[in-house]
Amino acid sequence: MTASQDIRAVPWQAAAQVRAAQKRAVRTLAAAQIVGGVGVGVSVSIGSLLAESVAQSETYAGLARTATTAGAAAVGVPLALLAQRRGRRSSLSAGWLAAALGGVLLVGSAVSRSIPLLVVGMLVFGIGNATNQQSRHAAADLAAPHRRAQALSIVVWSTTIGSVIGPNLADPGAGVASALHLPRLAGAFVLATVCMALASVLLWVWLRPDPLLLARQHQDADKQPESGSSSRAAQVEATKEAGQSQTGTLRAGLRHLRHAPRAAFAFVTIVVAHTVMGAIMTMTPVSMSEDGANLTIVGVTISGHLLGMYALSPIVGWLADRIGHLPTAVAGQAIFIASALLSGLSHGSVGMVMAGLFLLGLGWSFSLVAGSAMLSEATPAALRPGVQGTTDTAMNVVAAVGAGLAGPLMGWIGFGGLNAVAAAFVLPVIAFWIFLCRRPV
Repeated sequence: MTASQDIRAVPWQAAAQVRAAQKRAVRTLAAAQIVGGVGVGVSVSIGSLLAESVAQSETYAGLARTATTAGAAAVGVPLALLAQRRGRRSSLSAGWLAAALGGVLLVGSAVSRSIPLLVVGMLVFGIGNATNQQSRHAAADLAAPHRRAQALSIVVWSTTIGSVIGPNLADPGAGVASALHLPRLAGAFVLATVCMALASVLLWVWLRPDPLLLARQHQDADKQPESGSSSRAAQVEATKEAGQSQTGTLRAGLRHLRHAPRAAFAFVTIVVAHTVMGAIMTMTPVSMSEDGANLTIVGVTISGHLLGMYALSPIVGWLADRIGHLPTAVAGQAIFIASALLSGLSHGSVGMVMAGLFLLGLGWSFSLVAGSAMLSEATPAALRPGVQGTTDTAMNVVAAVGAGLAGPLMGWIGFGGLNAVAAAFVLPVIAFWIFLCRRPV
């Protein structure tokens, strides 16, 4: 083996410069997730209260979640296309800055009691959700193949802190509102706006070098032919592919999903997991209240669910890198089925519902972490942002539809029946897995 061949055998991610850039990127992304995630956490709990206060009607309380989900779904692909053209640094910092602008609009709606301003503000504020979700992909751009899931999971884990702090900003926000002579609920969104703007600044200043652009440079260098007439043809072909990747990224990404089974499996796994989680999580508090559980017990149950979603993600990432992304994603489906059995057969047992909802969050973590790492692994760098943005948009849209249908479905077949339907949703993922196992290598 020649020296040049020996060098080529070492993956480019192992270079000292790349390893240093990866560590810096993960630290920066995690810090931005913590700070920006506080703003996202505010929308989960206080957004509905603000909507009810502005509109003076309980009917509008659900408007906050619907509008923020719609905002996240609408910008998933545009943010990905911006990353494709300008890199992760521009895309993510712009996303958090836009979400901060949404916070300003929401403060304005609280002052003016304007419902149209409230709706627009919630839509723009929802960009923070999309930015939060796409940040995990940036952690995998420079990661070594055997550490991709673990790097991604650290950024997912960072969301835990924001999701815990954000919903508890009502009282500190009231103090801020009093000092600024604003309506009481507006204060929390002042703090959320500051946090999201700070996340934007952190990424713009510290996410250097840009992980996606650096990864693309190394992968392009690996594709450079060495010499000869055949190298000229290869250069022409590489230039043609690069041009196609820069224009029509979304179309090229969709074509990639149709022709790359492993990427398609990751796409289906992520979308199904987010849909199952959203539908059951939405209706569990309703079912518990109907069975006589008080708000404290409901709150503890939801906290356990969030623990399953985020807190254990580094362990899930380590496991995915150790045993493989595909087996870990399939294990997530088994956890979903166990969750559905516990919750669906609980018959009012608080302990069983708590355990079921914890497993629901854990199944989501297994599916999202392993699926996202697998999607990154199975997609060329030139197409990666478009495919990832399409996946995030799809998971938000389908999950929103699933959450909307969960209520009528539970009214028709009960909470047990809803869990049975959720369990059935994982069957296509398992069937896809069997297809991949039988497919010739």
